[in-house]
Amino acid sequence: MTVIAHISDLHISDASFDEEILLKAINEINHLQPDMIILTGDITDNGYYKQFKQATRYLQMFEAPLFAIPGNHDARNLGYMTFEELIGERSWKLSVGDDFTVIGLDSSSPDENRGDIGRPQHLWLEHQLDECVINDNFSIVALHHHVISIPQTGRERNVLSDSGDILKTLTTHEVDLVLSGHKHVPNIWKINNTVVVNAGSLCSDKLRGKNLNSYNVYIISEDEIEIYLHNVDGEKFLFGKYQRNKP
Repeated sequence: MTVIAHISDLHISDASFDEEILLKAINEINHLQPDMIILTGDITDNGYYKQFKQATRYLQMFEAPLFAIPGNHDARNLGYMTFEELIGERSWKLSVGDDFTVIGLDSSSPDENRGDIGRPQHLWLEHQLDECVINDNFSIVALHHHVISIPQTGRERNVLSDSGDILKTLTTHEVDLVLSGHKHVPNIWKINNTVVVNAGSLCSDKLRGKNLNSYNVYIISEDEIEIYLHNVDGEKFLFGKYQRNKP
């Protein structure tokens, strides 16, 4: 069994996040003892070097291995360069054992809100997913921008510009889980055999309606995927339950 905590959209800055909520979330997630934490972007609010330095101090408080990709806010003000210096690679592949693969994609563009994977990164993604299919690997793809519109988030403006092509690649390769953030609203879509999950905002005050600060937890067993929505310092409940894809 593998347990993954999915956090997103911290927006760390002097004004746009709640430190008390963040510290509570860190304690909760550490108590869960997940195998890994996936952070799907917008770690900072403006991409400033100072904000990234502040963020690294908080991220080091997580006890589980943490893997992050940048969001559109992180790519502002040369933040895409600072991300590589202080956080790590903007796109990456993680192999867990012999049959579990996690792929992180950089969907950000410097100083723009829109998302884009781009042809070179798309070709790299297809190559990695081809290997997952050949090896019958459980596959997760993480990126900041959503690949399909999210309900209750207003007029659609910032979906991936190449979302159609990316979505086709994800579904034809039967990726098990696609993890995103960006819209600050938790949501699940199931498209063919692919489960597409959005996380809410972990600790930002940029919340829509009655949504609370939250994070997702995935419990992946040999037969199924259970998805739990955890409101920070509040209730948690089963958000979705799906059978695993079989080779």
